Amino acid sequence: MLTGLPHDVSAILGDQHYNDPALLAQVTGEDRLLITTKRGPYPHTDDGVEVRRIFHQLRSHAIENFNSQFKDMFGCLGAVPTKGALATRRFILGAVFLYQLIVLHHQQAGRSLRVGLKPFLLAA
Repeated sequence: MLTGLPHDVSAILGDQHYNDPALLAQVTGEDRLLITTKRGPYPHTDDGVEVRRIFHQLRSHAIENFNSQFKDMFGCLGAVPTKGALATRRFILGAVFLYQLIVLHHQQAGRSLRVGLKPFLLAA
């Protein structure tokens, strides 16, 4: 994963799953800091605690906004309009694919990637 990463990148941010001894050894050997979610009682006191706190706030804000926008676009704020696990999986997979196509179209057309997605979907 780190192949080709610029040398001036001094910190790597990752979820708890990246809290791996081999990855930590590789990152440390390259004079970088690996910042991952930590388990255990609070407050944490390691070197990355403040950086994790800031990035967690930013990430949570971005993810919550995306989830809300996605659910609103495809009518999933309540129950999904399907019955059964297989039909629901197909619906969600189709929605994700369609969302990606809409974002790609907006990007190629030079439009905002956050404005006008739902009206574009409804007009199709």
